Amino acid sequence: MATIRKRTIGKQTYYYLEHTIRKEGKIEKREHYLGKQLPKNIEDLKKQFLSQLYQERWYPVLDKIKQAFAQDVKQTPISARTEEIEKFAIHFTYDTQRIEGSTLSLRETADLLERGITPKSKPIRDVKEAEAHKALFDEMLKTKKDISYPLVLYWHKKLLQHTKPDIAGKIREHQVAISGSKFLPPSPVEVYPLLRNFFKWYDKDKSTLHPTVLAALVHLKFVTIHPFGDGNGRISRLLMNFVLHRKNYPLLNIHYEDRAGYYTALERAQIKRMDFIFIQWFIKKYIKEQKRLLHLKS
Repeated sequence: MATIRKRTIGKQTYYYLEHTIRKEGKIEKREHYLGKQLPKNIEDLKKQFLSQLYQERWYPVLDKIKQAFAQDVKQTPISARTEEIEKFAIHFTYDTQRIEGSTLSLRETADLLERGITPKSKPIRDVKEAEAHKALFDEMLKTKKDISYPLVLYWHKKLLQHTKPDIAGKIREHQVAISGSKFLPPSPVEVYPLLRNFFKWYDKDKSTLHPTVLAALVHLKFVTIHPFGDGNGRISRLLMNFVLHRKNYPLLNIHYEDRAGYYTALERAQIKRMDFIFIQWFIKKYIKEQKRLLHLKS
């Protein structure tokens, strides 16, 4: 996080933005001079400062990931690539459902989605939603249309139509809360205007932002609006992967075991209204998950 530092030389005070980064095992301090008085647009300057640091530190690595991924896809036989996607779909479905409270284990999810074996003594809702999510994920990979209001409503309906038909594909008209979080989602009257702004923002910035930053922000902004009575996290993670897939980057699975850090990054970004908190977590997580492509050492 960028912090404001002031230095006094004689009778004059000077202001700086300061941020500490770790590079090749060493701690480095980066500074940006603000002037003799704090600018009124300090928050915008913080974002610009951090964005520049992102570009210097992470963008070259992320671009290498994209190149390595393209080469990997080119060299992998179609049948093997299909198996890889299927394996990812099962793990992604397990983790995204588990984060939202599903009781299915990874083995039960795999048996259900690969072999059609329904687990015994497990809630039928967990079974139906896992099946619906996998089908929706497969459809998402083939979707030619870009993110839009109708598409999001359609996805939500597909996800919950067999378990919660009363809210499937419908924007909420009641207040909701996030269990265990200090962040309170917007009131029902705010949802439609916020969604309109979300899609306007996406259409305006989708071609200028780095794809991984775009994916992170699509996830954060959508889940912060929390437009549905349920399923917001799952839809936001599908939107995240839709962006990555559309931009020819490898997909990302946020593992159930990593949920504590994931929740913390989301909550801090939402409460402080600082997008870069989640962006930073997201990019670090993304690079870690793609180390195989870069042959990076742990």
